[in-house]
Amino acid sequence: MAPEYAMHGQFSVKSDTFSFGVLVLEILSGQKNSAFHNGSNIEDLLSFAWRNWEAGTAFDLVDPSLRDGPRSEVMRCIHIGLLCVQENVAQRPTMGAVVLMLTSDSTTLPLPLEPAFFMQSKTQSAMQLSEDLNSGETTSSRSGNEIAVVSENKLSITDPYPR
Repeated sequence: MAPEYAMHGQFSVKSDTFSFGVLVLEILSGQKNSAFHNGSNIEDLLSFAWRNWEAGTAFDLVDPSLRDGPRSEVMRCIHIGLLCVQENVAQRPTMGAVVLMLTSDSTTLPLPLEPAFFMQSKTQSAMQLSEDLNSGETTSSRSGNEIAVVSENKLSITDPYPR
């Protein structure tokens, strides 16, 4: 589900693009986004895919049963999947553009930006939270909004205002 819909009830033509991108990454990895396992690390599929893309090891995402296929096509699918799940809705391609990307090898793909729901490691998050608490500053106080409640178990808090 697209984050802008899940958090704010906003639906657009790019919401389907986000869902398609998640599906592509799920198919390539052989795992569901909601039940992704990366050894003993607590991580979601989008974060794992993005971290490996940034490190130049995106092929590590691919399920072993799909590794015998043409590597360039698999990498292109990972690239397109990451374009579809970018955090900025305006940066995501339309489904028409996705179809063109999938059917035309001559189409140059832009570099993807960080996906929505990108989570840093628990250690990095805990260190940042500790620094923020020691400085008396929270993420939302830095942006000028009301103070946000930080959830230790990564669960979200429902917005108390109706849509």
